[in-house]
Amino acid sequence: METSSPKKLSLPVIISILLTVVPLVTTSIATAWAVGHESQLRSWPFEWWVIATLILTLASSVALTPPTFLALVYGYFLGWTALPLLFGLNLGAIAIIYASANFLHASSIRGYLIQVYPQVNSLLRRFYQNELRLIFFAKLSPVLPFAITNLFFAMAGARFKQVIAGGTLGMIPRTVLAVWAGREARDIRYLLEHPNEGLATKIILILLIVVSTIGIGYFFKDKKIAE
Repeated sequence: METSSPKKLSLPVIISILLTVVPLVTTSIATAWAVGHESQLRSWPFEWWVIATLILTLASSVALTPPTFLALVYGYFLGWTALPLLFGLNLGAIAIIYASANFLHASSIRGYLIQVYPQVNSLLRRFYQNELRLIFFAKLSPVLPFAITNLFFAMAGARFKQVIAGGTLGMIPRTVLAVWAGREARDIRYLLEHPNEGLATKIILILLIVVSTIGIGYFFKDKKIAE
């Protein structure tokens, strides 16, 4: 009688797990550091925040620092002045992830997945017909992991212009919301431990999630694809 060997986790699954777990760990560490160095951060000149943004752009591209978490911190210390820095951080991290995926021969990996899972080809054809729409709704969601979604779009073969355009349109509402929440906070410890405190914040957050879910759900809705 043959015994089946235990199934091994595929590389995409392992990467997805890492890109989900690692931000939770680094966010906890960053929260503790920010709480303990609040007075020091308040004394930073704007130039230091620019340098920090460049470093954090690289960190966000490898899933070490979620941009939404950074928007809360930036909003707390800088207020609305943080928006240009955060938009630049988001776009820079998206570009780095896209370039890294191409460097790692995303097209070859995509071809392999199509061979192993033929149904992926059907999803990709539908994706190419709705690139901008799906990217926008995915980036609109405050709950979808930043690095994973960007890596997925790059691996799927999305055009760079569409990734940047959809990423820009989608990130504006959630980034503005996070900066606003940070700006209105009175205590950084309470802010980082309760980022969605306040009725208005909760309502807007729920609306973003609902709109994003409906938009993404429409993409997966069964419909005939023109050959």
